[in-house]
Amino acid sequence: MNRMRLVLGVLLVLVGLVWTGQGIGWIGGSSMTGEPLWALLGPLVAVAGVLVVLRSRR
Repeated sequence: MNRMRLVLGVLLVLVGLVWTGQGIGWIGGSSMTGEPLWALLGPLVAVAGVLVVLRSRR
């Protein structure tokens, strides 16, 4: 169960980083590029992923 939480947390961090990059405009080629919503949601998802990773290590 802890390994599954760890994988989920890492995936959330990666998705959050990609969303942030797209929202800021660093990563192009998507309808999400340059949209402020994704620049806000990305860091929230990444922080949630970090919390899941930290919780899985207990």
